Amino acid sequence: MAADSFGTRDRLVVEGVAFGVHRLDRIDGAMRLPYSLKILLENLLRNEDDRLVSAAQIRAVADWEPQAEHGGEVAFTPARVLMQDFTGVPCVVDLVAMRDAIAALGGSTGRINPLVPTELVIDHSVIADVFARPDAFRINSELEFERNEERYQLLRWAQQALAGFSVVPPDTGICHQVNLEYLSRVVFTREGPDGPEAYPDTLVGTDSHTPMVNGLGVLGWGVGGIEAEAAMLGQPMSMLVPQVLGLKLTGELPAGTTATDLVLTVAELLRRTGVVGKFVDFYGPGVANVPLANRATIGNMSPEYGATCAIFPIDVVTLDYLRLTGRAERQIRLVEAYAKEQGLWHDPDDEPTYSQVVELDLGTVEASIAGPKRPHDRIPLRIAPHAISALLSGRSQAEAVSAGLDEASSESFPASDPIAVDHDRTGDRPAAPCGCGDTHDWPRRPVQITLDGTPVTIDNGHVVIAAITSCTNTSNPSVMVGAALLAKKAVEKGLDRRPWVKTSLAPGSRVVTDYYDRAGLTRYLDTLGFSLVGYGCTTCIGNSGPLIPEVSAAVTEHDLTVCSVLSGNRNFEGRIHPECRMNFLASPPLVVAYALAGTMHVDLLRDPLGIGSDGEPVYLRDIWPTTDEVAAIVDDCVRAEMFTHDYADVFAGDARWQALPTPAGDRFEWAPRSTYVREPPYFEGMDRQPPPVQDVTGARVLLKLGDSVTTDHISPAGAIKTDSPAGRYLVEHGVERRDFNSYGSRRGNHEVMIRGTFANIRLRNQLAPGTEGGYTRDFARGGEVTTVYDAAVDYSAAGIPLVILAGKEYGSGSSRDWAAKGTALLGVRIVIAESYERIHRSNLIGMGVLPLQFPVGETAESLGLSGEESFDVTGVTALQNGIPRTVHVAAGDVAFDALVRIDTPGEADYFRHGGILQYVLRQLLAGEPA
Repeated sequence: MAADSFGTRDRLVVEGVAFGVHRLDRIDGAMRLPYSLKILLENLLRNEDDRLVSAAQIRAVADWEPQAEHGGEVAFTPARVLMQDFTGVPCVVDLVAMRDAIAALGGSTGRINPLVPTELVIDHSVIADVFARPDAFRINSELEFERNEERYQLLRWAQQALAGFSVVPPDTGICHQVNLEYLSRVVFTREGPDGPEAYPDTLVGTDSHTPMVNGLGVLGWGVGGIEAEAAMLGQPMSMLVPQVLGLKLTGELPAGTTATDLVLTVAELLRRTGVVGKFVDFYGPGVANVPLANRATIGNMSPEYGATCAIFPIDVVTLDYLRLTGRAERQIRLVEAYAKEQGLWHDPDDEPTYSQVVELDLGTVEASIAGPKRPHDRIPLRIAPHAISALLSGRSQAEAVSAGLDEASSESFPASDPIAVDHDRTGDRPAAPCGCGDTHDWPRRPVQITLDGTPVTIDNGHVVIAAITSCTNTSNPSVMVGAALLAKKAVEKGLDRRPWVKTSLAPGSRVVTDYYDRAGLTRYLDTLGFSLVGYGCTTCIGNSGPLIPEVSAAVTEHDLTVCSVLSGNRNFEGRIHPECRMNFLASPPLVVAYALAGTMHVDLLRDPLGIGSDGEPVYLRDIWPTTDEVAAIVDDCVRAEMFTHDYADVFAGDARWQALPTPAGDRFEWAPRSTYVREPPYFEGMDRQPPPVQDVTGARVLLKLGDSVTTDHISPAGAIKTDSPAGRYLVEHGVERRDFNSYGSRRGNHEVMIRGTFANIRLRNQLAPGTEGGYTRDFARGGEVTTVYDAAVDYSAAGIPLVILAGKEYGSGSSRDWAAKGTALLGVRIVIAESYERIHRSNLIGMGVLPLQFPVGETAESLGLSGEESFDVTGVTALQNGIPRTVHVAAGDVAFDALVRIDTPGEADYFRHGGILQYVLRQLLAGEPA
């Protein structure tokens, strides 16, 4: 039975059912805590076991010091795990491999199942290849299945074979919108040893925008694959109690502004304040004036301003949304009763203790866009043409993306990996748009092309993509109805999109098209080219498909700086489309407006969008829907029965999904010719007992790296070069260049991913000066320069262990599990760095790699290490029974004591077993709780 050191266990009776709960009001000081930390405190109370969760951890939260940089280390146990397909496939591959391993060791494959509910939504694979035609959705969907059959077969098998694992098939929606509208419970229930239990719904997700669900009052954030796998298998997640910023909301949004304008304002404000690695709690009298969909939009973009989460408390607005989306009335009453009993219900007059308080008057929000490279660089719509002319003339905003939060976000492409940056950097602050009032002489380069027999001219600053996309905004009926009403009024005035603009509609759930159809608005969007292209992330993650061919040719040949406008959450250069250098985030109605205008140079508040059928100019103000018009359609056409109908059989899928040839049985049949899904080697030669921990002798340096080496340097997620080791592997296996796809899509094949480790074209290895990319010197062959992968193969054949030397902030950027997996599979036993980003350090341990740190004030350079030495690391054996403070490193004539960066007993257990997956597997074999 779980421990109850603080006597908080009690019963809460709701409608005749007695639920076991842990009462927060029995902990001194709990009621002063911010909402988010109350959730964390309850989590620790409920999971206290004197082994992984101790009374000391509970006191660390109860006695939280707001001004401390961070509190003590605690073990958070999420109620469930959320995944999307890009980041979820490798997790499933690992579970499948664990089943094979446990069977080989005489155990039962039935022991390998998620121990907490795990839900995967396939949303990252559909591409907007075809657009502006009635059959666009059907064609894009067919292409998606053709490209991803091997991956989908694995997920279809997992859906049937793994208990506690659910898959939402393709063409259903985006994981965060599905999570918001259906999967989230707000208050979780389960059957415990003494009857039903109730507790806050919490989660981690393998996508950076998991905090969208914070809008419902559900605590959750994005994590890397190794952390997610551990959570699936019942392992708590180690974290430091964070600072919490309170954002006090007052007033209400002015007429004519949208949720998008609000979130862009919040992103700019919090970037300027500095909230990286912190929790953000919203409170104050203005909270009640923020609709639930707007709250979700704000939570969705928390990675863009660097917060771990951005959470709203539970209130009447929460309950109304649960009713709107068809949740059971019994569940809604439980949510209300639990929240009020536990001090989680919003009190507009209550002011909890925060590390810092920032205020925002909602009445100051104005119509805005953001860009052209960063989501927090807000541009008020009233100065947008001026600011964009200045950008084109090179007179404002820094061109470089700094090696902080921005780089982490930009490198998440195309897999949406969660960021793993834990402190603010100067370059993370927003850049102010130019508003000098002077005229900027931007470079004009008009190019005439012919589209559908009509000559048109495109130039720098023209819009070539206009996409209503991303759960960030498509989850919000008000802005979606606003876009459709604007389209209706534009069509009625005789306007059309400019012919060079690629338009698309990709909502995050089928409910959107349901209420469009009910309101009779679909045909107006179709008329302007905003036909449905798919239910998935599409343009927001770079799946925008090709530009109009004639436009693409002109852009490439004449080096035009053209733009995309999208209702998404990220806009880094190269992310949306390789030919779009400028990308602007905007509300769905403004996306439609810019498609009508065709250029970012138009002043939407003063210039006409075009000439109507009556020969008169049409202005945005003529077709902008009023708040009452939008509300009337939302109230009439967005119905609870739409949600209950669309989600009634959400895990079933269509006929194509059900017809996928899928292996039967409790073990997956690996296809030997597959280049997407292969059995990983993590458990080869594994015994029931781990071998003793060994010192490392005779090791050679694989790479010597500088500061701020990111996980994208270590394991890129983007394009695969033909002449790279991974490209050569694919060619050798019959894959044509056009079908290479990305590293992110091939994470289920370790052969591709090992070859891609340290293959980033921007990586500079000091061991091989004069090279850039995945090159090193191979001392097994006399020091010749070769690829990192080929050198690692030679070292492995010679039985030589490997070491990596690095500078500060090693492993910053995205929370990318393959950065640790690839490192381990190359044969690296030890990394010695000046400092680590927290999550990558943890992931290295999770893969059995020992992270060491140079003595304080020392570096590889100050110690005189060239990287050509042979390394002996002794004292590692002390990890067999404890955690030594240091180990001894001898490298040629250099010797020093390196700090051991295994920081907790749990991490030490993982390391002794060769990694977290091996640890969990052995625990299951032993019949002990993992």
